[in-house]
Amino acid sequence: MEDLDTQILSLLARDGRMSYTDIGKATGLSTSAAQQRVRRLEQRGVITGYRAIIDPAALGKLLTAFISVTTSDPLEDTDLPPRLAELPEVTACYSVAGRASYVVIAQVETPADLERVLTEIRVRGHANTETQLVLSVPFADRPLV
Repeated sequence: MEDLDTQILSLLARDGRMSYTDIGKATGLSTSAAQQRVRRLEQRGVITGYRAIIDPAALGKLLTAFISVTTSDPLEDTDLPPRLAELPEVTACYSVAGRASYVVIAQVETPADLERVLTEIRVRGHANTETQLVLSVPFADRPLV
């Protein structure tokens, strides 16, 4: 990947709404050249989308939990993610190596909500869970470039 593309990715990772004009100014490109570069990065699948980042606390979701899920039947592993996706509190699901089969992230309002979600995960996956609660987030979603 060219240095210019890496620079553009770094700019967009920090501000996905940056204008082509501002990208051009920051990289020394014309507005149309910056637009062409971004479009090529999108077409190549390097940039896969843009999104709003929402503060869970603003929605009352004050508790974030990392939940390690270990299924009792390895054959059920592949069936679990679609069942977990049905739970609106589960915001991410990662297939992992190690003792657990998956690590999921859940955003909830109260400890009672977390208990309900954990029960649902255990029932849907015939699984055991181990939960860590997030106390603070020094940083997250750091750009790769």
